Amino acid sequence: MGYTKSQLAWIGLRLSLGFMFFWAFIDKLFGLGFSTCKDKATGAVTYLCDSAWLSGGSPTTGFLKNATTGPLKPLYGFLADNLLIFTDILFMAALLVIGITMLTGIEMKKGAYVGALLSFMMWTALLLPANNPIIDDHIVYLFAFLVLSFSNADTFFSLKKKFRRK
Repeated sequence: MGYTKSQLAWIGLRLSLGFMFFWAFIDKLFGLGFSTCKDKATGAVTYLCDSAWLSGGSPTTGFLKNATTGPLKPLYGFLADNLLIFTDILFMAALLVIGITMLTGIEMKKGAYVGALLSFMMWTALLLPANNPIIDDHIVYLFAFLVLSFSNADTFFSLKKKFRRK
């Protein structure tokens, strides 16, 4: 089946976002030695490290306690100190939902809304962005998810038709 250039672009956007978020879920779950288990000082990689969620690590603690900046830093610190288990579960669920919906095309619009919300929250955790006073990659992701939610990118190269509710 042939696709138009426009359809290929939509497929590329949907799948690349899906793989990026699904991979983040897998890496944080198992600690595969990418962002989760890399020693920040030396750059050394340890596979299946203590930071992996399955090893009892938290996928959100390091970010919420050390990376957040700006006016909402106290809010994110509160989440890390008081609601960490809840925060970890919601964050990991969001990564999984975004990844699966984008990769399969099933319920893509719902996954796109979750992606837009997560991107917005991550942007608010990093106010003001380091390289630009307003825009960073999280805002670009937010708009990419919104554009996908308004599109029909879930109708081609997708499993949506196979799992359509009768």
